[in-house]
Formats: sequence, C-alpha cells, structure tokens
Amino acid sequence: MRSKRIFLQTAAACLLLTLFASSALAQRAVILVRHAEKADASKDPVLSDEGWLRARSLAVQLAGAEITAIYTSEFQRTKQTAEPLAAALKVPVQTHPASDAAGLVQRIRADQADGVVLIVGHSNTLPELMKLLGHSVMETIEDDDYGSLFILVPRTGQPPVVVRLRY
Repeated sequence: MRSKRIFLQTAAACLLLTLFASSALAQRAVILVRHAEKADASKDPVLSDEGWLRARSLAVQLAGAEITAIYTSEFQRTKQTAEPLAAALKVPVQTHPASDAAGLVQRIRADQADGVVLIVGHSNTLPELMKLLGHSVMETIEDDDYGSLFILVPRTGQPPVVVRLRY
C-alpha cells in the first residue's frame, strides 16, 4: 500500500513538471527537502541509520525527475541526504552556506536556468528559500518532519505552482 501511494505521488509530481515546464521563468522545477534524520543533536551530526534509509528512499523517488543540479548546505547531514541520489545520477553535490538563501537563489537562477534543481536544506532555511523563489505562503516544517518534499514549478507572471508531498 505504501509503495502504491509513493508511486502515485511521484507520478503526480512528474505530471506537474511536464505540464508547467514550458511556461517556466527560470528552472523547470526546484525540489526542496529537509535533510534526513540525524544521529544526534550536535552542531554538525551525521545521519542516523534511519536517516540513511530515508536518503536512499529519496534517491528512488527522484531517480526519474531529470535533476540537473543538487545543492546542499555546508553541513554533513544535508550532504549525506543528497549522496545516494547524486551517486545514482552522477550529478555532483554543490554546497552553499545555509545562511545565504538569497545567494543560493541567485546562483541557481544563473547556473541552472532551464534545469531541475534539488536543494537539501533545513527546517529553518527551506521556508525562506521558497519565499525567495516566489511562493506566497510561509511554509512550516516541524522539528520532527523529515519526510516533506516540496516541488516548485515557476510560471510566467504568477507565483509558482507548489506541491508538498511526503516520502
């Protein structure tokens, strides 16, 4: 049952990418996820075993999303969340400081003008990134929420289409 739900969510996301890709101002889509579960509460923890499972699940979910670039913050947990997908797609993980949301948005607009971008961030950085990308709602990501996946599809003259899925 879970695999059927995940398949349907992925299919819906791919359909959105296809429907709105031609009207995009910048990227075809920006996919944002929070890092997976961390091993402890230290300043720069690695992923827990559960986190590695989630990172591999993310790689499966996004394998067909035509991702052209992957960006993470400088922290181990974001890099490790991206690693399985990056390895599968042979797309390098690029880091950008978590504290510079505006700079990251500028960077992806300049470097990935027609791409599909994955950003792996944090519960306190992803909402600001979505706002800077034109999303009109300030999303909330709870401290225990490691499974939300946001897909933003830019549209000409309008706010982006935003879909929030679970993986």
